[in-house]
Amino acid sequence: MISRLTIALMILCSSGRANLAQSAPAAPAQDAAKPSAAKNDYSNGDNWLCRPGRQDACTVDLTTTVVSASGKLTPETWAADPNAAIDCFYIYPTVSTDPGGNSDMIPGPEEKGVVRVQFARFASKCRPYAPLYRQITLTWLRAAAAGSPIPVDRALAYGDVLDAWNYYLEHDNHGRGVVLIGHSQGSGMLTQLIKSEIDGKPVQARVISALLMGTNLPVPKGKDVGGAFQQIPVCRAASQTGCVIAYASFRATDPPPANSRFGKVTGEGMMAACANPAALGGGSGELHAYLTNGHGIVSSSEATPGPWVNPPQPITTAFVSVPGLLSAECVSNDSGSYVAITVHGDPGGARTNVITGDVVVNGQILHEWGLHLIDVNLAMGNLLDIVSQQSKTYLAATAKK
Repeated sequence: MISRLTIALMILCSSGRANLAQSAPAAPAQDAAKPSAAKNDYSNGDNWLCRPGRQDACTVDLTTTVVSASGKLTPETWAADPNAAIDCFYIYPTVSTDPGGNSDMIPGPEEKGVVRVQFARFASKCRPYAPLYRQITLTWLRAAAAGSPIPVDRALAYGDVLDAWNYYLEHDNHGRGVVLIGHSQGSGMLTQLIKSEIDGKPVQARVISALLMGTNLPVPKGKDVGGAFQQIPVCRAASQTGCVIAYASFRATDPPPANSRFGKVTGEGMMAACANPAALGGGSGELHAYLTNGHGIVSSSEATPGPWVNPPQPITTAFVSVPGLLSAECVSNDSGSYVAITVHGDPGGARTNVITGDVVVNGQILHEWGLHLIDVNLAMGNLLDIVSQQSKTYLAATAKK
């Protein structure tokens, strides 16, 4: 049976838009008749988007323009840390427009673009590992929506992620701490990986944290552990390790509707986990966002950002930071459990009061998706700070052993 989420994706993709952060079913099950494909060889560097110490999708320009409330523009540079003491392992969301139900292993601008937007910046805190995998494509979603399904192998995608993880553990990890990072379909893949291969197993001791954005991770109401994972709790402090940060974002002024795709889970007594990167301990906190500014990056929204300042000034960097403009707070009510995003604009000020990121199809906002397209962008700076603190805590603890 096709899930409500899949149906929504079909509708979304039938518009012909290849939006950055669309998700796809992640369960490792077979769809339609398709011969089993050969395993990928992850000793081949071509099967990785990012690996440490080479020029690849993670060695890109991440220069940012900081836009203050006064309208002042200040450049912010960025550099990777080649001597980072921990690793990061990233699985990207649904971006492939390859012609089959599963993507091939040739990286296109979509895969490279999403790495630039969602993952490359983490190389300032950890050694980056990002495998290619034969994900479920946008093409399959469009074909299903049109009533002309094409073969797809869901198990193939997860099998690739598992093989890449096992290769990383055997050949690259060397006992180092690692942060797992995913969004949407990527978060689904990592959730399955954690449930099957990590939770309660010896390797769990090496997992510093898991950042699972744009997903519905079930936990018992009022508790932080016991739903999807039996021994890995939701993070409630930046110094906490061995935990998971999971959330889905909605505008505070536009909470999840009854047909929301995020913020809700099935199961008696269960709720969607919400760990606010801006205030893990609870309450509201300022978001340190890195929003995209076009310039050849895979678009994170159907809407084009307007001028960042008034009067308009040219901004040539691919990313923009807007300190003080955005805050976030975990909300749990009849609408669901989600991160509520508030825009603190000054109507008469010099800086924009508007951010894009809603899913828009044929000119209409699909409110059930919230700000899914920019889940990662909204909290990128906060997540970097958390990974930095978690790294220090983990390294200090392991040094005592």
